[in-house]
Amino acid sequence: MDFRFTPEQEAFRQEVRAFLRQELPEPPPIPEDAWIIGFDRAFSKKLAARGWIGLTWPKEYGGQGRSYLDRLILTEELLRHGAPVAAHWIGDRQMGPAILRFGTPQQKAKYLPGIISGDLVFCIGMSEPGAGSDLAGLQTRAVEEGDYYVLNGQKIWTSFAHLADYCYLVARTNPDVPKHKGISEFIVDMKTPGITIKPIVDMTGAHHFNEVFFDQVRIPKDCLVGEKDRGWYQIATQLDYERSGIERLMSNYPLMGLLTEHVKRTGLARRETVRHRLAQLHIEFAMGRFLVYKVAWLLSQGVVPNAEAAAAKAFCTEFEQRLAQAASELLGGYGLLLPGSPRALYNGRVARNVLYAPAYTIQGGTSTILRNIIAQRGLGLPPG
Repeated sequence: MDFRFTPEQEAFRQEVRAFLRQELPEPPPIPEDAWIIGFDRAFSKKLAARGWIGLTWPKEYGGQGRSYLDRLILTEELLRHGAPVAAHWIGDRQMGPAILRFGTPQQKAKYLPGIISGDLVFCIGMSEPGAGSDLAGLQTRAVEEGDYYVLNGQKIWTSFAHLADYCYLVARTNPDVPKHKGISEFIVDMKTPGITIKPIVDMTGAHHFNEVFFDQVRIPKDCLVGEKDRGWYQIATQLDYERSGIERLMSNYPLMGLLTEHVKRTGLARRETVRHRLAQLHIEFAMGRFLVYKVAWLLSQGVVPNAEAAAAKAFCTEFEQRLAQAASELLGGYGLLLPGSPRALYNGRVARNVLYAPAYTIQGGTSTILRNIIAQRGLGLPPG
């Protein structure tokens, strides 16, 4: 097998690196999790001006019609540099492709140009307090009343709901059928009356999560995406995009460089056990990168990579946790001081990553759920 990139792909990677050196000569003080916390509409619009949002979308909808491998090269370099890409991330990665596949011509005309230009920000209304990892257990209801649906319910862990223009919402439209068969998807304007947003501050002190409450929220029927009561099957496709990206490997990748340099500078590299641990992390990163590129290659071949996406996400997010743990142990006590502490090493980045690390294997699907997908869809094992 030939794992080399084409000359065109290598040239594109260098183009992205040159752009980042110009626009972000100094990475942010805490470059980890930039696709989660790095919200900067102005930077997203700079990417949009180069055609780097909607890179794989058809040209008739404003995209570039490029390959999934090209998009992966772009996102890999953005994350490597800690670029603040959260403002457009969800729309580019997930909501745009969903609208392209399931949306009406009117929805495509209304939303896709705004996503590609970096003007529209989306949040995702999936998780609910009582459902845990069981997305089909959601209780938010959407009831038809004339030309409207009326929404009632609650969503949680909704990143950037307080800044988003629209919420891509999943709600129950038929309570009288098995739970997987009565779900529908909607696009909801976040300025609609009846929506209340309450912030959730995580253990690191950051606010990007929110609770969102819907109280008699009336939305027009043309907000329905795809078929009524068929939302579960549409979601399954979207989650492959959400789970398989290189962000599941590189959320805290800048920590790898920091840790490697620290080991060299302090003389820890003289210890064989330390060298072996660093080598193991680099090997695991290489394997995770291979899994992610495999998913991108399958997508470029028209294959729906259910099991492969689940495997990539499970392996990569568990690697991210091992990286955070290794950094905490090798940097010692001062490495675990939080940002703002006078003697905190590296601006408290390691401590912040240790606190955030448990989320990696929860957000986007828990490792337990992913292993079930691998077993059932990949290996053909019966549910158990």
